[in-house]
Amino acid sequence: MACSIVQFCYFQDLQAARDFLFPHLREETPSGTVRRDPSKSTNWEDDGWGAWEETEPQEPEEEGNAYKTPKTSWLQDCVLSLSPTNDLMVIAREQKAVFLVPKWKYSDKGKEEMQFAVGWSGSLNVEEGECVTSALCIPLASQKRSSTGRPDWTCIVVGFTSGYVRFYTENGVLLLAQLLNEDPVLQLKCRTYEIPRHPGVTEQNEELSILYPAAIVTIDGFSLFQSLRACRNQVAKATASGNEHIQPPPLAYKKWGLQDIDTIIDHASIGIMTLSPFDQMKTASNIGGFNAAIKNSPPAMSQYITVGSNPFTGFFYALEGSTQPLLSHVALAVASKLTSALFNAASGWLGWKSKHEEETVQKQKPKVEPATPLAVRFGLPDSRRHGESICLSPCNTLAAVTDDFGRVILLDVSRGIAIRMWKGYRDAQIGWIQIVEDLHERVPEKVDFSPFGNTQGPSRVAQFLVIYAPRRGILEVWSTQQGPRVGAFNVGKHCRLLYPGYKIMGLNNVISQSWQPQTYQICLVDPVSGSVKTVNVPFHLALSDKKSERAKDMHLVKKLSALLKTKSPNLDSVETEIRELILDIKYPATKKQALESILASERLPFSCLRNITQTLMDTLKNQELESVDEGLLQFCANKLKLLHLYESVSQLNSLDFHSDTPFSDNDLALLLRLDEKELLKLQTLLEKYKQESIRTTVRFSDDKDGVLPVKTFLEHLEYEKDVLNVKKISEEEYVALGSFFFWKCLHGESSTEDMCHALESAGLSPQLLLSLLLSVWLSKEKDILDKPQSVCCLHTMLSLLSKMKVAIDETWDSQSVSPWWQQMRVACIQSENNGAALLSAHVGHSVAAQISNSMAEKKFSQTALGTDWEALTDSWEALSLDTEYWKLLLKQLEDCLILQTLLHSRRSPPASKVSALQAEPLPRLSVKKLLEGGKGGIADSVAKWIFKQDLSPDVLKLPNKEKDLENPDEPKEDLLHLAYEQFPCSLELDVLHAHCCWEYVVQWNKDPEEARFLVRSIEHLKHILNAPVQNGIALMMWNTFLVKRFAAAAYLMDKVGKSPKDRLCRRDVGMSDAAVTSFLGSCLDLLQTLMEADVSRDEMQVPVLDTEDAWLSVEGPISIVELALEQKHIHYPLVEHHSILCSILYAVMRFALKTVKPLSLFDSKGKNAFFKDLTSIQLLPSGEMDPNFISVRQQFLLKVVSAAVQAQHSIAKDRDHSEEAISTSFEKDQDWPVLAVDLAHHLQVNEDIVRRHYVVELYNYGVDHLGEEAILQVHDKEVLASQLLVLTGQRLAYALLHTQTKEGMELLARLPPTLCTWLKTMDSQDLQNTEVPITTTAKLVNKVIELLPEKHGQYSLALHLIEAVEAISIPSL
Repeated sequence: MACSIVQFCYFQDLQAARDFLFPHLREETPSGTVRRDPSKSTNWEDDGWGAWEETEPQEPEEEGNAYKTPKTSWLQDCVLSLSPTNDLMVIAREQKAVFLVPKWKYSDKGKEEMQFAVGWSGSLNVEEGECVTSALCIPLASQKRSSTGRPDWTCIVVGFTSGYVRFYTENGVLLLAQLLNEDPVLQLKCRTYEIPRHPGVTEQNEELSILYPAAIVTIDGFSLFQSLRACRNQVAKATASGNEHIQPPPLAYKKWGLQDIDTIIDHASIGIMTLSPFDQMKTASNIGGFNAAIKNSPPAMSQYITVGSNPFTGFFYALEGSTQPLLSHVALAVASKLTSALFNAASGWLGWKSKHEEETVQKQKPKVEPATPLAVRFGLPDSRRHGESICLSPCNTLAAVTDDFGRVILLDVSRGIAIRMWKGYRDAQIGWIQIVEDLHERVPEKVDFSPFGNTQGPSRVAQFLVIYAPRRGILEVWSTQQGPRVGAFNVGKHCRLLYPGYKIMGLNNVISQSWQPQTYQICLVDPVSGSVKTVNVPFHLALSDKKSERAKDMHLVKKLSALLKTKSPNLDSVETEIRELILDIKYPATKKQALESILASERLPFSCLRNITQTLMDTLKNQELESVDEGLLQFCANKLKLLHLYESVSQLNSLDFHSDTPFSDNDLALLLRLDEKELLKLQTLLEKYKQESIRTTVRFSDDKDGVLPVKTFLEHLEYEKDVLNVKKISEEEYVALGSFFFWKCLHGESSTEDMCHALESAGLSPQLLLSLLLSVWLSKEKDILDKPQSVCCLHTMLSLLSKMKVAIDETWDSQSVSPWWQQMRVACIQSENNGAALLSAHVGHSVAAQISNSMAEKKFSQTALGTDWEALTDSWEALSLDTEYWKLLLKQLEDCLILQTLLHSRRSPPASKVSALQAEPLPRLSVKKLLEGGKGGIADSVAKWIFKQDLSPDVLKLPNKEKDLENPDEPKEDLLHLAYEQFPCSLELDVLHAHCCWEYVVQWNKDPEEARFLVRSIEHLKHILNAPVQNGIALMMWNTFLVKRFAAAAYLMDKVGKSPKDRLCRRDVGMSDAAVTSFLGSCLDLLQTLMEADVSRDEMQVPVLDTEDAWLSVEGPISIVELALEQKHIHYPLVEHHSILCSILYAVMRFALKTVKPLSLFDSKGKNAFFKDLTSIQLLPSGEMDPNFISVRQQFLLKVVSAAVQAQHSIAKDRDHSEEAISTSFEKDQDWPVLAVDLAHHLQVNEDIVRRHYVVELYNYGVDHLGEEAILQVHDKEVLASQLLVLTGQRLAYALLHTQTKEGMELLARLPPTLCTWLKTMDSQDLQNTEVPITTTAKLVNKVIELLPEKHGQYSLALHLIEAVEAISIPSL
């Protein structure tokens, strides 16, 4: 309860405002450093920097001052104003201004806080060279019935060196401008309505006062309020229509010319005052002598105080009624901007105005009324002292003045004298805080001489002076008039202290009494930390003298807190001292605070806390009823009840209680009303769940279960009207409280009946106890599953709680839902510990059936006596609505348990490469999550598990088939089989494959480098048997994840004209070059699957998506399969068109082809159709293609075939070393020659050319056996034979000419001259494989002879080749 400084607002980006107002400081920022947090940047700073710099070049004077102005003290050079309602702040310098508005935002720590953000910024000057000298933010009261008296909007009043006073809205819109004096405006101050504290105090009117170097202008508040409202309405209407004009009422003001004073720096308008008769006679004698006439009634006067020099402080008195108020016609700023702009433009065009006329119009100013002379009546003369500022106190009786000597002087306004002075406060900034006493804090004493009097008397008011000394960086709070310093804070040397001295304009006596505005009195702006702070001062600090009871109580509280911190071995002496201290405290509120600190102490034992509370309780009871505070008495009684409850529970938990009753499976079956088969199934499920849960969770041993410190116990519970409630605490704290009550009982180590009786008698409701019991049971799942006997304890506890009063309503009907059991079911539904939830649901079902049967028995026994009820109740169960709900819940929990067990299971052999995405743990399930997850929630959960385990799509078929005897059962497959049986509809194979497909592609999108995820996604897509589902999923994948990257890859390849390098791929496509290759292959698979699905889509029926009976009430997002079925039919030719492009791109990346621009292979129609919606009808190429396009396409396809053969059949040396690698890399690769022929068909290229080229390339690489097979596909055999003849010649030329052996030269001499000449023209360097056996070449020559017709020109050459080959092969034999 001491003086404190509190942060209540922050700046979102104060540095941006500084850079705008001080451009030279922004330019000093090093280029390499970050100027501000980009995440907090605002639009205004990004859009306007250039404009501001261009329109306002820096002058040399500013550059010189830049070195003197540090970056931290810039706020001292600004004009600063904050609205008292804290809804607007203005920071201005020279011509510029920034308006900041508060917004609620979340901080970095996740806490919601108020931050000032830039609402408007710009230049305010209208005339050239004028600067801002003063600003005010005045909130105006609302006139609406629903919010009368509340702040409606805030007006910004700005004074300029030109003498103009302009009024703006929060958005920087100029409302009106007034020129009331041609001298610069020195200071703006405002006074708003305050309810008079006493009947004799004069009621003050609202006004705005404007100080000029030799004059004061006061504008009547009511007149200003009406004019501002009218101008604002005019702005709104002018914005809407542009041609409406409303003349607002004129402003009423008074203008006083201040005389007999040298300089004026600041002023204070005290308001209307009336002199007492003695002061009236004294003043009349001083002015007119002892013969002066005196009026019967003292005249009312407006008092003004100025500070400056000669005199240092001047007092002025203006008689009311001596002058009539002046009327100023409001100069509307926004009459119709659009109309006037058009008119001016038209005038210039048509030559109506000359340039000279325009200048005279611009320079014309409004008429300025002369001031009424007002002489200074008296002052505080001090020729060497110059005043700097004056600040009037809230009750208008005191004023604080600062001067250039570093003094702060306190003035008595009514007497005109200085009553106190503080030294050593150079450049001080001052403000006031007025605190109203809280009547409830007074000490209720019956004696008459009490210093506080009657508690129902009027509230007292205390005033404190706040002084900020920037040179020392200290903020001090002083009690006035002669009081001590009550607070001091180190706040830094660059802050600004803001004290408006007014509240909301437009209030009156009636409105103020019905609603008190929430306004602040004083605040401190800290530019270094970017925060706005306020000062809180308790009222009792004004009473801090030696006789103050509050001060004595605070001293005792400090002594008590110090005593609680000390470690003392003698607890008895500490207890005695604490008891004496708390009994000595007088104030009830302070006594309550002391008791709270004692009960919150961790060092005091329980007995000490109980004894102290009991002593205080006894003392209060022994006092007279009138002098006892009821709140304190009730507080003590409640705490004492809690201490007794803690003691009772602790004693019950410490007793050595053990139940010796044996417990068997038969007992458990009877208890849960299950037969042996059902119990065995339950135990099997729980055992599997337990095994899988142990693998996934790590739990540290906790020996403190059931133990709770008394301090924590008292913090968690509270009494409200004799009912014990639990406060809002965290889940862990809630479980700890429940464990303290029930953990020993659930273990059979404490008496269940005694515990329930103790808790019920303490005032805990059965509903609260049930909630605590279930929180413990559901959170301690591992311990419960390890100890089946706890089920019996839970059954007993639940039965006892259900029999308590108010637990189950006596009027409950079996055909309605019982809130008691519904509470338990909701807890089980929300729990993620499915094993414990299933057990508790069985127990709840059993207890509910038992109670329902007993109630039915009572009703039936009245009509049918003598029936053997024991035989009946064992064989049947009373039907009720609750029973049906229990059965539904048990089925849901069993399903959820099986699903959770599956998600916890793992593959036995770990995968060779596990991605970080696959290592993320799966979220735990609950019935509530499954019910809210929509129809696809169950399949989605299993799909996430399949992704995590990276299971092959083929594995998912196994559980649906009969188990092979060869393959042993694996737990994983067994659990999956169980899940299939439990969810025959939700886990239907097509549905599961669809969710797996989507899960893989979503995870691939998070990390595109994991190309195997996309490959696996396409595999799952191909396993979907239903064509409509397959079509929809593929189309959604393409539109959501693939088409953007696919387009980026196409444009990139077309730009670089070859397969791009890794850096470019990462920049444009967002993945490496290897990942792009795999991505394009997957895209090709997807498009082909999409076309296949579209072909068979019409032949198949749309599947019916059923849901299991237990899960019919699911709600939530629409499932993937339902979304897939809603997709439109694709346009098959457009998909085929994309498939062609995808094949081309894939080939370029796969074989690293160069000098290929993929998009150049298509005409304009083809290019325009790319990357459009596959369901739309696009204009595609048709008819004969330009031969130039066909030529380019043919060259590309031949390149692809050559590259494919080269990659597949490299030279023997490379193949020997990397045969295994090649076989694996081509294991899943495309059949490129077949694909090339298919592309040739679609690209209007002669397919036979591609086939012939493929045959030639095979022979070129020496793979003659494959070449012979490929010849069968060629149609034009004659052309092929000519090509092969050349290849044969190259082989012979290499064998005869390249080796140049003696035998070879002799053979060459025997050959016919024609053949020799032809062989010498052959270039054997084109051969890719020169090590082909001559016998293989002989077969090739024979093949050529077969293909060539006898009349062919090269037929004779082929015959000569046969002879040559035979001649070569004979020596080798």
